[in-house]
This record gives sequence, C-alpha cells and structure tokens, in this order.
Amino acid sequence: MNETKLEKIDLPGGLKDLSIEECRDLCKDIRNILIRTVSKNGGHLASNLGVVELTLAIHRVFNSPDDKIVWDVGHQAYTHKILTGRLDRFSTLRQENGISGFPKPNESEHDAFVSGHSSTSISVACGIAEAMKLENKNNHAVAVIGDGAFTGGLAYEGLNNAGKSHSNLIVILNHNGMSISKNVGALAKYLSAIRNKEGYMNTKNAVDQMLKKTPVVGQPISKVLSASKSAIKGAVLKGSNTMFEDLGFEYLGPVDGHDIEALEEVLKVAQAMHKPVFVHVNTIKGKGYTPAEKNPGEYHGIPRFDIATGNPEVSSVDSFSSEFGRELAAIAGENDKICAVTAAMKYGTGLQFFAAKYKERFFDVGIAEQHAVTYCAGLASMGMVPVFAVYSSFLQRAYDQIVHDAALSGCHMVIGIDRAGFVGEDGETHQGVFDVPMLTSVPGVTIFSPSGYDELKYDLRKAVGELDGLVCLRYPRGKDCTEREAQTEFSDYSFTKCEGAEILLVSYGRTVDNIIRAAGILENMYSVKCDVLKLNRIWPLDSDMVKEAATYKKIFFFEEGMKNGGIAEHLLSAVCGEGFCGRFSITAVEGFIKQASVTSQLKKYGLDTDSVIDKVKETIS
Repeated sequence: MNETKLEKIDLPGGLKDLSIEECRDLCKDIRNILIRTVSKNGGHLASNLGVVELTLAIHRVFNSPDDKIVWDVGHQAYTHKILTGRLDRFSTLRQENGISGFPKPNESEHDAFVSGHSSTSISVACGIAEAMKLENKNNHAVAVIGDGAFTGGLAYEGLNNAGKSHSNLIVILNHNGMSISKNVGALAKYLSAIRNKEGYMNTKNAVDQMLKKTPVVGQPISKVLSASKSAIKGAVLKGSNTMFEDLGFEYLGPVDGHDIEALEEVLKVAQAMHKPVFVHVNTIKGKGYTPAEKNPGEYHGIPRFDIATGNPEVSSVDSFSSEFGRELAAIAGENDKICAVTAAMKYGTGLQFFAAKYKERFFDVGIAEQHAVTYCAGLASMGMVPVFAVYSSFLQRAYDQIVHDAALSGCHMVIGIDRAGFVGEDGETHQGVFDVPMLTSVPGVTIFSPSGYDELKYDLRKAVGELDGLVCLRYPRGKDCTEREAQTEFSDYSFTKCEGAEILLVSYGRTVDNIIRAAGILENMYSVKCDVLKLNRIWPLDSDMVKEAATYKKIFFFEEGMKNGGIAEHLLSAVCGEGFCGRFSITAVEGFIKQASVTSQLKKYGLDTDSVIDKVKETIS
C-alpha cells in the first residue's frame, strides 16, 4: 500500500475494510509520511511514531466523530490527522495558514477538543461521556494519555471522578516510559512494574483461545474463567488490584501497542463493557526511525533535520535556555543553598548542566507545575534558594500557587520563565504572552526581561543573590540575535537620547533591538528624532523612569505580550499619574496567536523594525 492508495481510502471509515496485513503496510507508509514531513517542518516526531498502530486501531474500532477521541497534550495526534481527512494538507503541518500541530475542533470535526497542555484528557473525556449519557447517546469518549502526562495532578482529579461515573469512558494509557525528560517518581516505578506484567493479557488470551477450540467442555470453562478472570490475573499479577481498579475502572492490559490485532481485541472488549475502562498499552517512542528510538527525548520536539543522518539543522546549544542553565550551574558552585527545579523539562530549560554537577540539589518533579511552585516555596522556607525553570505557557497552570504559596509567604525564590513571547509554529497553546499580565497582578513580584545573554546572566545573579521575595526572569525561545556590542554596564532601565527628541520608543526583551534600529532609520532617512527607553526590570516600574518618560509628547510602546494587563498599560497609567497628557500608542498582542514563524509573528503584530517605523511615521503625519 503506498501513499496514492492511502489517498483513495474513505477515511476514517474505510479503515475498517482493510486486512491486518494491509494495516501493517499502512503503518509503514504513515511513518514515512511523518518522518518526511517533520524533517521539513519540525515538530513532535518520536511521540507520533510511537502511536501509529494505536491510532489506526482506535479508528478501526470506534466511529469518529460520533465517538469522541481526546488526545492528551495532542503532540501525538499527527497520525490521527492523516487518518481523518487531512492527508492532502499534512505537508502544511505547523506552517502559517496550514494545519496545527495540535488537535483543533475548528480544523476538523474529528478533533474532539483543543489541547496543547498535558494531563487534561481524562477530565475532558469524562465530561463528554457524561454529556452523552445525559443525551441518551450510546457512543464512547476515549482519552489517550501518556505516562508522562500521568505525573500531572489533574490526571488524578479526572480519574477520581471518572471511575465512579458509570459512563462510556475509555482511558488509554500510552506507556512508553518516556516523556520529554525521563519519567520520575513513585508513579513511574509503579507503571513500569505493571508494564513488565504483559504476560497477564498474553496468558489470558492464550487460555481463552485454547479452551474455545476444546470440544464440549472448552466453551463452558472459558465462560467460567471469563467470569472469574481474577484467577488468571492472580497467577500473573500476584492477586493485587491495580490502582485503576481501586478507582472504579475495569483494567485491561498491558498490551503490545504495536500489535494491531491485540490492540483491536482489547479495544473491542473495552467498548463492549459500557463502563469506565482503563486500557494499558506499551509502546516504543520513536518506533520505526532508529535515531528517534535511540534518543526519544531529543526527537520529542525537534526542528528541521536530515533524515539520513538524523542531524537537526538548528542546534539548541546556543540559546537563552542553555545560557541560563550554564550560568545557574556556575552560581551554584559559589552558593550551596541554590537548588534547581524542573517540571519534566530538564533539557528544554537548560538545566542538564546543573543536574550533571549538583545532582543532590536538582529536582525533577514531573509534569506538575503547581507542585513545583509550592515545592520551591517549601525549600525556600527552610533557607534554600530554589530556581524553577519553566516555559511561560506552562507557568499558567500554577497561578494559584504563585499567589498563595510563593508571593504570600514572602519566601525568596526565582522562576526562570523560558519561551517568553512568541514561540512560532507550536501555535495558540504554547505562546508565552500571558505571564506578564498574570505576574503583575501578584503583590511583591519582581520581573526582569533581559534582551541578551549578558543581561540574562547579570539578572540571574541579582535575582539569586541580591533580591528578596519572588523574582522572575523571562527570556525568549532561541538564541541571542542582538547586534549591539557586548554589554558591560547594567541597570534596571536605560534611555538612549537624541538631542531635541520629543518622541519616546519603549520596549523590552528581544524587540529592543528592533526599536533601536527603527530610531536610527527614522532619524537618518526621515529626520524624525526619537529617544529609546529599554526596560530590563519591567516590574515594578521605576518611579524615576516614569517621571522622565512623562516629559515626552509622544510615547510608543512595543510589547511582545498581551496588551490587556501588559507593561505598556501599566506605564500608561503611571505616566498619567505624573501629569502626562500627550499621545500614548500601544502595539501589543490581542487574541490568540496562530502558528507561524517567529519572524512572521513579529511582523503580523507590528513588532519588527519596519512596522515600528511605519507606526511612528503614520502617527506623526
């Protein structure tokens, strides 16, 4: 079966007409499509290669969109997209105006719910299943969740309620023993212990098949054993219930996640039960592509790469994340109170350098951002200096803990907010534009937003060693692209002045370079004089800076973040309090940000150099 034949199948319904051998061929073709597309567009490769057979089996047993399939996080839903009518557009994956790298209901009726953050699927599917029951529908809600996402507390809140729901809910655990970083904690050990008991399903199936073929007595005995399956289960699992059965689920598994026949069999059994069922599936992350199988963490989310060698075109060695991690490790050598904390993102946040040197002070808490913040508060209460490195998008999950446990306690802790601002092709669910409005609403928080590596290192040392309370450093994805000379002098803010200027351009972070370039072009080409205000400590606002800014006739603030509640709005309020009565223009983000390159996103939201020039020219004319 080749891609041309795949295009001729009536998807997804036509999948049910294929033979098992045709399904195996189809899986090979799908893997080739995944590898080819991600090598060109970047994306989540290893996780998708691991669920090809599982996705195919789900669509052969269930009837989407009447049955609802909810993908946890959603970065393993590429095969689902291919099998639900998006093969012809799959080459546009994660591209501007193309299909999303995550499930989106407005993209297809087969995407039951929007996703992008982990541990949500069980709660969503539980709600969907309950709604179906209220509407007297006999369809199923199927949640597909990885063992990495099972380290998130929301998964257990969902399980706790789902098990007692008596609805048509099936939870499929895609167990590959690997999230973005290696799974940690007691739960990972528990699941691994069950994973190694695959003999339960194999023994049960073998006994059932043998008895069904035995004349006269075979069928009755098979029914008896089926009714008392604990006899078989006890022999293999030593008689103990799984935690999932204790929560009210019927437990099936573990099952080989790359055996289509076994998968279909167990899913049909789950479907026939019409009650909450937990299906445990073992898969290999990166299945079918040797570099991804050997290094699944590196191929979780990857930029473009060469298929033959597996080498990515873009190295992450030179990045804000790596510089943050190296500097933190260096500071930790001078201060044994410093601890580093990650929520299953050791490599993504650059903390591998710290972990290698100071293992006893490095803590990976799993995908549990809420716990991470409160855990840091506990460390800080005992005199430690915890530094929690986390993506801006994921920090949103811990707002209550930031307010109640970190800020209110007054403990000294640091949060390194990675991927702040635009993140590009990952789309709406991952953009780091909400942390500033969120954090500025919390009393006592200090926020830095360095524009380059030198400033990042300075800010980190100041945050760890000189300041009190909750201190946050936010920095963008990727590398430092500043064109300025190496920075040797540092301050919370700085004015760059042009004699006679009555216009002030303001920004922070990586967009500072754009307004500096724009100011030079405006003066040299259009005789428009502008001063530039670069913020480093963006919160709280410095009172002397506010007074000086209030003396200008026109202020243009360019912010790579949300307009509502952003620093620009705070500065507007502050300068008005100092008697400012000129024109104040804010260029910032409104609404959710669709996938595109960062360059394209900066231009779309008016934050590139040309847009800054056009904005000033348009206003003053």
